[in-house]
Amino acid sequence: MPSSMIRRGIWAIGAAVIVVALVVAALPLIASTRIVRDRIAWEMSAWSGFRVAIDGSPRIEVWPTFRAILTDVTLSQWTDTEAPPVVEAERVEVDLSAMAALRGDVVFSTARLVRPTIRVQRTPAGLFLPAVPTGGRITRSIDTARGVVNADPAKPDLDKLPTDTFGTVEFRDGRMVASIGGKDVEILSSLNGQANWAAMNSNATLSATGIWRGESVALDVASARPLVLFAGGTAPLTLSFKAAPATFSFDGTASMSENTYFDGQAKFSAPSLRRVLEWSQAGIAPGAAIGSVSISSKITATGGRVKFDNTAIALDNNPGMGALDLSLGAQPVISGTLAFDTLDLRSFLSAFTPLVPTGGAGPGEIGTSFADKINLDLRLSAAHATAGPIQLADVAATAQVKDGLSVFDISDASAFGGNIQTSLRFDRKPEGSQVEIRLLASDIDGGAFGTAAGMTRLVPVGTGTVSVILKGPGRTWDSIFDNADGSVSATFGPGALSKLNLPAFLKHTEQGGFFALDDVSDGTLPIDGAEIKATISKGVARIDKAEANSAKYKIWLSGIASYAGRGLALSGGVIQPDQAATQANGQQGPNQSSFFVGGTWSTPFISPISRGVSGE
Repeated sequence: MPSSMIRRGIWAIGAAVIVVALVVAALPLIASTRIVRDRIAWEMSAWSGFRVAIDGSPRIEVWPTFRAILTDVTLSQWTDTEAPPVVEAERVEVDLSAMAALRGDVVFSTARLVRPTIRVQRTPAGLFLPAVPTGGRITRSIDTARGVVNADPAKPDLDKLPTDTFGTVEFRDGRMVASIGGKDVEILSSLNGQANWAAMNSNATLSATGIWRGESVALDVASARPLVLFAGGTAPLTLSFKAAPATFSFDGTASMSENTYFDGQAKFSAPSLRRVLEWSQAGIAPGAAIGSVSISSKITATGGRVKFDNTAIALDNNPGMGALDLSLGAQPVISGTLAFDTLDLRSFLSAFTPLVPTGGAGPGEIGTSFADKINLDLRLSAAHATAGPIQLADVAATAQVKDGLSVFDISDASAFGGNIQTSLRFDRKPEGSQVEIRLLASDIDGGAFGTAAGMTRLVPVGTGTVSVILKGPGRTWDSIFDNADGSVSATFGPGALSKLNLPAFLKHTEQGGFFALDDVSDGTLPIDGAEIKATISKGVARIDKAEANSAKYKIWLSGIASYAGRGLALSGGVIQPDQAATQANGQQGPNQSSFFVGGTWSTPFISPISRGVSGE
C-alpha cells in the first residue's frame, strides 16, 4: 500500500477523533447556551401536562451519561395558579439525548425525582390520588385512545393507538401529603420506585415501596394495554399489595370507565383481622375481630357490586367454600352462603360480629361499631363446629348485622347427644345496649351438658331438655349477666344425680353442724326424673322449683343464687315420697330432713335444720 494512502488514512482517523473529542467537550457549552432552563421546563410541561418551574440553574453532566440535574422543581396545575404544586422535588435528574442536544432539541427518556413531595386528594371512593393534568402529551394520548375505544368498545383497533414515547420515571425518598383540615398531613413516607412505559401503545409497569401508617408496604401494578385502560376500555391488569398486616392480589381484566369493572382472580390474607382493622383505621373496634383470615375467589365487580364465586375462605385455619355478594354504598352489604367442614364459632363471631369476648383472659367490652359500619346476611353450615368446649355437628346457622342490630342464630345443630337451637342478639339502642340470649337443648345428655357448662355437682345424668332465656343491658359480658332478666327451666327423665352420696349426706344432717358438700360427693344417686324452674332478675336466680325423685326419696331446693357474687342462699329437704303432699303444704312431716345451703357455687356448705329421714 502506498505510503501516501497510509498517511491520508491516519489523518482521517485523527480528524474523526478530534471531531468526536470536540463534540464531547462542547456538549456542556452547547447545553449551557441552547438547552437552557426554560427549554427544559417547556419540554417537561409538554410531556407531563403540568406547569413546570425550575428555580435553580441546570447543571449538565456528560459522563457516564449525558444528563441535566435540576434543582427546586415544581409541577403545578395550569388552571389554578393559587393552588400548591402537585409535585415538588428537591432535585430532578433527566437523562438527555446527546445527538438531540447538538440539534438544539431536548429529548429525554428517564426522569429521576429525588425527595419529591406529591400532593394527593381524597376521592369519593376513599382513595388518595394526585390531581389529573389538563393537557400534555399523556392527556392527548388518552383522549385519542378514548375515541378508538368508543368506536369499538368490544375490540378496539390497537393499531390506531398513539405511539408517543413516555419513558421511565423514578422516585427516591419521596412522600405523599394531603390537605386535611387546612394542614398538610403525611399519608405515605419513604416512597421509592419507578414507572416504566416505553411508548403509549406498549405495556407499562409500576413498582413502589413506602411506609404507610407505620408499616412497610409494596405495590406492583402491570398492564399490557394501559392506554386502553386509562381511556375507559377493558384491558388486562395485575396488582399486588404486600404489607405485614395484610396482602392482596388481583389478576384479570379491568375497566376504569365511569362504570368501573373488574373480572379475575383475587386473593386476600391477614394473619390477624384485628390488626388489619387497627391499621386500616376503618372505625371498627379492633376488639370486634381476632384471628387470621384468607380469601381466594373469582370476582366480578361492576356498578358498585362485587360478586365472589367459588370462594375459598379460611377463618383461624377453618376452611370453607361458598359464594358472597358485596354491595357498596353508604353502608356496604355482604350476603351469601358459606359451608365449612370444621368451624370455630368463636373465631367466626369474632371476625363478623361484636358478640364475643376479645381474648382468652376473660369477658371483655362488647364492640358496637361493627353494626353501624356494615350490613351482613350470611347463611352458614358446618359438618363439625366448636363453641369453646362444646362440640357440635351438622350445624345450620345465620349471621346478620344491620342498623345497630347483630344476631347470630343456630337454627339446628347436634350436641350432647341431642339437638340444640340458640340465638345471640345484640341491639344498640339510644338508651343503651341490649343483649338477648336464648338456648333450647332437647333430648340431650344432662351430664355432658353440665360438664360443658362448668356444673358438675348435683347435675342430672340422663336425657332431658333445657331452656334458657336471658335479656339485659350491658357494655361488658359480666355486666350483662349481672343485670340479666329471664328464666331457666329443665326436665330430665330417669338417670342419676352426680356427685351425691345421699346416705352420707343424711348421716351428716343427723349429726348436725356445718359440712361441705364436697364431703359427701363420692357417690351417685339414681333418680326417676328431675325438674328445675328458675326466674332470673338483675342477675339473681330465684329457684321456684328444683326437684329430683328417686324410688325412696324426693330432694327439693328453693331460694336464690347470685351470678355476680356466686353466692348461694337455698333451703332444701329430703323427704319420702308419701310425705310429698305434707311438704307441699308447707308442713314438715316426720320423715323429712331439712337443711340450708350457703357459701358459693364453687364451695357450697350445708347447715342442717332438722333431722328425720333415715339414711338406711
